[in-house]
Amino acid sequence: MSGRFRDLFPRGKPIIAMAHVPPLPGTPLYDERRGVDGLVDGVRADLRVLLDAGVDAVMFCNEGDRPYTLNAGYDGVGVMTRVVTELRPTDRPFGVDFLWDARAALAIGVATGAAFMREVATGAYESDMGLWNTDAAGLLRERRRLSSDIAILMNVTPEFASPIGTRSIGAAARSAAVSSLADAILISGPMAGSEPDIAALREARSAVDPDVPVLVNTGSKSTNIAAFLEVVDGCIVGSDLKVDGYTWNAVDPERVRRFMKAARG
Repeated sequence: MSGRFRDLFPRGKPIIAMAHVPPLPGTPLYDERRGVDGLVDGVRADLRVLLDAGVDAVMFCNEGDRPYTLNAGYDGVGVMTRVVTELRPTDRPFGVDFLWDARAALAIGVATGAAFMREVATGAYESDMGLWNTDAAGLLRERRRLSSDIAILMNVTPEFASPIGTRSIGAAARSAAVSSLADAILISGPMAGSEPDIAALREARSAVDPDVPVLVNTGSKSTNIAAFLEVVDGCIVGSDLKVDGYTWNAVDPERVRRFMKAARG
């Protein structure tokens, strides 16, 4: 169940940095003057800083596509596939995400050779995108149909949403690991860039088998990452690495250096 993630990161607690993709064609904030070539150039510049800083992996995500949708279009999947194909690193693992369509993320990941993907695959939510249902069974069956071994990191506390139901974070994490075969459990704050309560991290970590990795998915900062890594098995970080700590800005080399120094102790 969790072997895929451990195989990718056999030592230490990985720092997975976000390679945020600017708004894609057809979305409200898309920059037609820069076009797709300019979009690729922007991600390339961010990626160079992240890789040079020594992050353990990167994850490409359509973070710029506000407002987000639960159903990806062919154009978005196509452009994301181009971005990842052109920029994927060859010296360390990379992953993909598509906000918020798990099948789209899987398709992009399989097409580009990604080692892992991130998605919300379990539970039901009220959200900024409307009522949000998930289908872990369909997602994992599609992975099997495509003969893929991509690791699926399941976010059980998605941003911009709240669960419909009364299960605790620990119960949701345990169920995702046992019933839905998550390769890793992700714990998020309420929005991109916002940190979860460390008690939530402890609850999830104690609720699942020690062999199942638990990662903090949002809100990691140079000021809190040491404390987080005492509890969880790694982190996904984006906003704190950006100019002014703002999710949709360019990567700031000095903030990346500061974060990596704090994370490595």
